[in-house]
Amino acid sequence: MNEFIFIFTSIILPIGLIVGTGHVIQLKFKLDRSTLAKLSIHYVMPAFIFMSLYESSIDFSLLFGVMLFLILYALLSFILSRLIAKVMKLDKDRTVLFTNANLFYNAGNYGVPVNDLVFRSDPYAMSIQVMLVVFQNMFAFSYGIFSLSAKNVGQAKALLSYFKMPIFYGLLLGLIFNYFHLPMPAPFETALDYMRNAMIGLVLFILGAQIAGIRFSRLRWSAFVGALARLIIGPALAFAMLILFNMEGVVAQVILITSAMPAAVNSSIIAQEYSDDPEYAAEIVMMSTLLSSVTVSAIIYIALAVF
Repeated sequence: MNEFIFIFTSIILPIGLIVGTGHVIQLKFKLDRSTLAKLSIHYVMPAFIFMSLYESSIDFSLLFGVMLFLILYALLSFILSRLIAKVMKLDKDRTVLFTNANLFYNAGNYGVPVNDLVFRSDPYAMSIQVMLVVFQNMFAFSYGIFSLSAKNVGQAKALLSYFKMPIFYGLLLGLIFNYFHLPMPAPFETALDYMRNAMIGLVLFILGAQIAGIRFSRLRWSAFVGALARLIIGPALAFAMLILFNMEGVVAQVILITSAMPAAVNSSIIAQEYSDDPEYAAEIVMMSTLLSSVTVSAIIYIALAVF
């Protein structure tokens, strides 16, 4: 119990305080959330991803294995979510929203700060986290849009739009510089370091501001089930797979902890654009985010104790 309290107060509570600050300031000053999102996507995240990969010791065979694991995890999560939705007799649109909320977890704005605190800014742990962030971004803005049958954006265009994002080039250049051991000119490294160091506080603030912009007037029981599925069934599935594939150490810890993240705000943003019932996605995001303060603390404890 003492370990759980320590994890909550030293990791989850500091994150909650920054998210809460962003939430309150957004409610008071009505900041432009679109501009905040662009600041994260086009400024700090690319620099953060590049520097995390540039400075870490990457085992590229392990990297390939992690990506295969994530694809299989996504496939099994999809099947389980669809089965649960079928049991609850959700209509087609809500089934897609329920499934997407379980497939798309907050590996970036929430998962990165948790990783930074749990593993004390370990570059190797963060390099694994970066892979999860990139996978989730690509998955959300490709399948996430396809699954809701985009009316104005073609499938090919939706997929190609990801490759126009600076995050992709931060990933690509980080891997290239790491693999070929390319030197970084000192002024560029210093500038990118400053940008990287701004990331944690900024993305948590933005997460709070994004949540403040989500509105819903009721909470349906199936949305509550969706939140619990994301927070409990998601990490339970990841845990079983990690044991089955005999994965251990930091890699297993990072994957398990990240699998416990709440539903990504992206799932709500995509629903607002392409769904007839975006409020349903917002309910799952809000409930899973609120409940995650307890469940994520528990999963961190389990991850560090077992792996």
